[in-house]
Amino acid sequence: MIQYVKDSFEELKKHVTWTSWSELQRLTTVVIVFSILFSLAIWGADSVLSRAIKFYFQLIS
Repeated sequence: MIQYVKDSFEELKKHVTWTSWSELQRLTTVVIVFSILFSLAIWGADSVLSRAIKFYFQLIS
């Protein structure tokens, strides 16, 4: 098990290509923006559907 962990760290140090800091910042910003937009879209759809269901139940009661 210890050898596996050592080999894993060695692999990460020598054989993995890491993203540059500027590209990492840019991609993180893109993920944050799309996460906010997606959450706003879900919130909007939830609000509309909630009002539609309330209106429907008011009509039938």
